[in-house]
Formats: sequence, C-alpha cells, structure tokens
Amino acid sequence: MKYRTIGTDPATRREVSVLALGAMLFGSRTDEETSFAVLDRYVEAGGNFIDTSDNYAFWIDGGQGGQSEELLGRWRRSRGIGDEIVIATKLGARPLAVGTSYVDNAEGLSAKVIRQSAERSRERLGVERLDLLYAHIEDRTVSARETVEGFAELVAEGTVGLLGVSNHAVWRVERARALAAAAGLPGYEVVQYHHSYLRPRTDLPSDLWADGSLGAATVELLSYLEAEPDLTLVAYSPLLTGGYVRPDRLRPDYDHPSSSPRATSCGATPCGGSGTSTRPATRNAPRSPPHPCAPPPRSSRTCPRPSSSPPRPMSCATRARPTPTSSARPASR
Repeated sequence: MKYRTIGTDPATRREVSVLALGAMLFGSRTDEETSFAVLDRYVEAGGNFIDTSDNYAFWIDGGQGGQSEELLGRWRRSRGIGDEIVIATKLGARPLAVGTSYVDNAEGLSAKVIRQSAERSRERLGVERLDLLYAHIEDRTVSARETVEGFAELVAEGTVGLLGVSNHAVWRVERARALAAAAGLPGYEVVQYHHSYLRPRTDLPSDLWADGSLGAATVELLSYLEAEPDLTLVAYSPLLTGGYVRPDRLRPDYDHPSSSPRATSCGATPCGGSGTSTRPATRNAPRSPPHPCAPPPRSSRTCPRPSSSPPRPMSCATRARPTPTSSARPASR
C-alpha cells in the first residue's frame, strides 16, 4: 500500500493510504456483516482512509441518512479501532426532513448547522475528533465568511482536525480559502471531486446547478491544484461505479468527442456511441496509452438508465496535488 500526507499542520496532518474506502451504502443497502467483512479486509490490506457522510444513505429508505456513520461507529467499537484509521465525513447535504432531499431541503452550511451536524457525526462515529470534515455541497444562502468561521471554530476547539470541500465551484473554494488566510484561520486543505481516467461532460444540467455539474475535477480545478501545493485532491468514484468493466454503467455524459481516445484505450464505450466507438482503433489512428486502472475491453454494451443518486463518495483513490506532467492522472493503485 502507498501512502500520502494530507494537511500541513503537524498537529492535524495525517498519513493516509492512496486507496480509500467509500462507505456510502454501509448500513443501508450493504448489510452489517458484509460491511464489516469489507472493512476488515481493507484494513488488513493496509488501508486506513474511510469516507462517509452524515447524509449516507438517505435515498435508500427516504430518511435523513446517518446509517453509514452509525455502522462505522459500531465497527470501530467492535474492533477496538483508534486513531490509526482516518475517517472523513461530510456535512451540508443532509435532508432536514424525512421524504425530502439535498436538492430541495439541505441542512446547509450555516455556523449553527456546522456545529450541530459535526457533533452528531462524532456521536454516530464514536470519536472525540473528526479527522477530516468536508463541506459536502454549496450553500449560497449563507455568507462564505460564516461558513469559514464556523468550521474554524471546531478546529480551534479540537473537535475537527482537517477541513475539506466537495462539489463547489472553484472560485468559491478559492474565496473561502482566501477569507480563512486573511483572518489567520484554518481553511480547506483537501478537495474531493469526481476524478477518473475518463472525463464526463460538465455542461449538462444537474440536480443542483442548471448550467452543469460542479462535482467533476475540471481542467480549471487541476490548474488550481498545480498552483496550490498545500491542497490535496481526493477522487470520488474513480472506478465509475464499475464502468471500466461494465460499460453499460457509464452515464451518457461520458459520450463526447474528447473522450474517444481514452475510452478506446480502455475498452469503455458510453451509452449513445456518438462520441466513442465500440470498434478497435485502426492501426494509424491516434490512441492514448493504456492507463493503469483500465481493464481489458469488453464486447457487450447496453445503455444504463439515468441516475438520480446524490454526489457519490470517494471509492478507491486519493491523489496529491498534480504536477504539470501528471495532472490528468489519478494516483497509482
């Protein structure tokens, strides 16, 4: 197993495995026995970085979430787990009422919510300090300053270690970090976005933003990371929920001309086929080199149904700040 350092302050920075485990469905769709077995095997293999959220997985039963954190708390207690395992969680996207969603009724990122939700996450996980706490989605109903100060208070009190942000416009990430720096407060040191070898379109309307998705690691974000050596990118859903071995699981937003060379090199063809081809590249056609996580080509492909799931969790990879020569590649497996 390989490891990377996240954070810069010696008091809060952590060494984490580059393979992280997403626990989104643990305690809901994935039963406790199976979840415990996966967690145990992950730790045996050298993994120490687990990802969850306070709203996982509310859409399974129409509730408000919390099942994943609760299961991780039970697993920690049953195995005598201490701070050797880094657990990252998120807040801001938990529905405020049963039967609602993060789209129309999210808890948000006010100072009050940050404090209350972080306390509930600590209780469910059974920890005194959250190793890494993310702002899960944007909340434009409160000022960036209030959110920054709300998170910083928890760090100062010792109930949160590192701060992160996910599914935010890059300019809002920079604004929040600038506000924190100007006030001498801890700011975001980890960013979590969807990042993989194949790249989706980001201009299609999404649940949260009519002009497109804010959840993907775009060229703008990668460029920002190159200029900010203290930031670490954590990739969620880097294996495309199985899409590299099951192209029928690739969403239509992966069907676009610029994905053709990459899709051809790893044998993945999105539904639709206008931007990619199921046929092998011709001898003289340009072709991207094989990627470490790309499986052998598969011959059968069917079209998936549109997905309405909320932002996906990181499932297997973390990647430090990209360099000019490797900014388009996720961490080695």
